[in-house]
Amino acid sequence: MKLRVLVVDDEQPARRRLIDLIARRPDLELAGTSADGREAIEAILTGAPDLVLLDVQMPELTGLDVVRTIGAERMPPVIFVTAHDRYALRAFELAAVDYLLKPFDDARFDQAASRAHELIRLRTTDELRTQLLHLLAATDGKLAPHAPAQFIERIAVRERKEIRIVAVSEIDYITASGPYAEIHVAGEALLHRERMQSLEEVLDPARFCRIHRSAIVNLARVAAIEPQPSGDSSLRLCSGAVLRVSRARLAELNARLGIG
Repeated sequence: MKLRVLVVDDEQPARRRLIDLIARRPDLELAGTSADGREAIEAILTGAPDLVLLDVQMPELTGLDVVRTIGAERMPPVIFVTAHDRYALRAFELAAVDYLLKPFDDARFDQAASRAHELIRLRTTDELRTQLLHLLAATDGKLAPHAPAQFIERIAVRERKEIRIVAVSEIDYITASGPYAEIHVAGEALLHRERMQSLEEVLDPARFCRIHRSAIVNLARVAAIEPQPSGDSSLRLCSGAVLRVSRARLAELNARLGIG
């Protein structure tokens, strides 16, 4: 079985070397290359590679930002490629198929590629995804230890001609749309092919609150709460949008907003 491999590195010489190493092995084939995190996200979501060789330190979006944006549950198996100090490598080793510490030789690449083949053949990738979630929770964008749980900062929304990267801070609110979620941002409604409940689990509860069964609001976008005769309340956002707050959710919303 050949593994289709995506190479992600912001340095052209590094990409070229990985391409050459892949070409040497009959069990690997090149699925594509990406020079930055945004390209990588699009290539992973559209190309579905079997394996990703992912540089950790890239400008704008790091390798871990790529994983965090896509979500560990949807991320293909990863071999991290890093020049980072060795204190971080134990975490990478636990959460990835393998890691390559720059500079590495051909034999070390072959060892990592063989390990990838074996783990994928044995179907242990679900366990790796769980470990990847732990890594994301234990590191921030600079790969330093970080005690609090990490919540997503970006959502990759797949559209017909492009993949939109939406910062969660820019979201006004999220609603359920059948089996999917609809993300409302700057007057647009973007259909995201993920359940609203799944999104709620990875959004910071200090910043987002469910206001009824089918809606989550960004607390920073709330302008006013207006009680209604029915016992429900209306929520007016800075954008002018008006949402219903159920009676069952009103107390929690008030607490989150610091309303006594």
